[in-house]
This record gives sequence, C-alpha cells and structure tokens, in this order.
Amino acid sequence: MNRILIPCVCMALATGSFGGQGATSSTSGLEQALSKAGSNARPLQDLLSELPAEQKAGAAFLIEHMSERDLTSIDKALLSSNIALAYQARASFPWGRDIPEDIFLNDVLPYAVVDETRENWRQGFFGLFGKLVHDSKSIRDAVLSINSKIGKLTGVDYNTLREKPNQSPSESIRQHMASCTGLAILLVDAFRSVGIPARFAGTASWHDNRGNHSWVEVWMDGKWYITEYYMPRQLDHPWFLANAGKANPDNRQYAIYATSFKQTGESFPMVWNDQSQEVHAVNVSQRYIDTCEAMEEQAVSQGTHVPVSIRIFKNSGSNSNSGDRVAVNVDVFDGQLQMDGGRTSGPLQDMNDVLTFLLEKNKTYTFRYQDASGNTKDITATVKDSPMTVDATFE
Repeated sequence: MNRILIPCVCMALATGSFGGQGATSSTSGLEQALSKAGSNARPLQDLLSELPAEQKAGAAFLIEHMSERDLTSIDKALLSSNIALAYQARASFPWGRDIPEDIFLNDVLPYAVVDETRENWRQGFFGLFGKLVHDSKSIRDAVLSINSKIGKLTGVDYNTLREKPNQSPSESIRQHMASCTGLAILLVDAFRSVGIPARFAGTASWHDNRGNHSWVEVWMDGKWYITEYYMPRQLDHPWFLANAGKANPDNRQYAIYATSFKQTGESFPMVWNDQSQEVHAVNVSQRYIDTCEAMEEQAVSQGTHVPVSIRIFKNSGSNSNSGDRVAVNVDVFDGQLQMDGGRTSGPLQDMNDVLTFLLEKNKTYTFRYQDASGNTKDITATVKDSPMTVDATFE
C-alpha cells in the first residue's frame, strides 16, 4: 500500500500542487520519511491530501524532517490542528507577512520544541497570548509583552521539584513549576502560538562545569536575539552572557546550540536524554562569544563598569596563598535579578586566576554561594569607581 501511495504524494510536491512558495521539502526526502512511518504512513498521506493547498508545503516539511519516533506515532488530528493554527497565526498578526518562509517553517510551524510529550498546546495558547499581543504594533513589542506576562498568565515558576526537566506546557502548568528546560519550552511555544519565530537554546555545561542551562532565542529584524522566561532588562542581555561568552565551539560539552526542526547533521545535547540524537541543532557558540566581547568592550569604553573579583578561602585569616582557596559556585544578584555567575578558583590554580565579573559602578550587588555546611551565604558589596576584590570564607 505504501509503495503505491508514496509516489502520488511526492508527485504533488514535484508539480507544485502542495502550495506555491515554501515547498522546500524534496520529493526523495518526503518519500524516505513516509517509508519509515510504518502503519502511520497512511494517516500522514491522508493529511497531505486533505489539507488546504496553502498548508501542504508546511505539512510536507514537518513530515520530512520529524524524528522517526514521531513518524510512527504522531497523531494526525494533532498535526492537522497545529498546522492550521500556525498558518492562522501568521495571517492574524502584522509581523506574520514579514517572516521569511524558511524561518516560518522551521521556527513557527513545528508542533514540538525538543523531546517533550506531544500535545495540542497551540489552540489554548493562540487564545491566551493572542489577546495579549492583539494591540502590539511590532514583533518586538509582542515579544516584550509575552516575556513580561507569561509567568502571571501561566502560573508557572522555576522550581527544581518539578516532575521532569523536559515538560510539555500542560505538564508545567498543571504543576505550576518547571526547570529552565520546561520554562524554555513554554516560552518558545508561547511565541510560536502568535507567529513569532522562536527556538530553544542551551549548553550541556558551562566552561567551569557548573551544569547545564536552557533559554530561548527569538527572531526579528533579520537576526536572532537572546531572551528568557523571566524577562531580562532587554534582549541580548541575559544574566548568563558572561558564561556563554566562554563557550567552546569545538567541544560539544561546552558549546552552545540552538534547535532546528530541519535536519542539520548535528543534534542538540539534551542532558536529560543524552543518548538521543532526535532533536536537530545548529552550533551558535561563536555568536555568543562575539556578543559578549562586544558588550564588555562597550561597557569598559563607556566607563560604566569595572572588574570585580571574588575569592573564597577555607576560613577567615587563611587568604595568604593559593592553597587556601576553595572552588565554589557563585551567583551575582542585583536585588532579585540574577546578573552573572561563575566558579571561584581552587587551590591548584594560579593566584592570578581569579573569578571576575564586569559590574556596573556605584551599584550594590549580592554574591551568593554555599558554605562547607551547605548553607547559603550572601556577601554584599557596593562597586566603586575602580577594580575591586571581594573575599569570603567557606567555613
């Protein structure tokens, strides 16, 4: 049966009857995908035949590039609803017509972000976030509106007690909690529900082995911008930029990747499912390195920031040599807003190797870490007009 139907579907692609521009799926690629779908091939073929002409290219794109797991299990009704609502969002908001076809297909149309549970999140989100951005004049206004209101609208906050890292939107909303991975999935879907291109980004580990982190990138004005679930002061100014600036593009463990629905030859390093290669990705490390360097150079040249170093020693009075130093994770806060983070140098590192942050002058910051007993300790310091060092103890 599949051998009879597949050529018919692919012929529609070849003749352009799948809907004009954007028919970027290749005949051979779609045929190969359907051949892997097993008993789900027939429902997928029926979907391709039943959709309106302007949506067929989008469906073909999704089928060609989806994982083998989804090919054999994706629900036809879920996929059909997702496609219809994505095209509806594109037509409903003024920024939709300015989004290039390849960006729409890859970063608005997909029904999932990483390997989370497949569900019909788009319908509820189109109503919820569509009302929020209804009066937005630009894609930037819409992005900032969603960033600032998503926590209140969904009732979801960061909490490591969540059931699992890669939660779907409904799983996070049910629990009112998610880790950075779940929050990023939630935000990507919120953006996509109103036709804003968005993708999941992250690293398997920071350069100093302080663990992984996930966040979001949004597309506007022809480029990708960094943002997070908890609204940063402005786009491309996340608290972790200094860490991201130390990424290693040549080392998968320390590189930064952004997801791609389209096959790229690379996979996203999902630390919660590290054997899986089903989520496609692009290595974007260099852009973060360049962004960080440019921002630091600007801050220094404008004279608004100075280097602030922090050293942590075993106990008070023991800060005379490198052997007394302790390697500890330190987070930097401006009030409740996290600005940066890093790991202090330990006893085997050179005395000149000191954890240093670039912080704004005449502002008071809190340096937070855990002591030898596991208790959280806060050290508060006001940044002066010249470089300074903050010393703390681990006892």
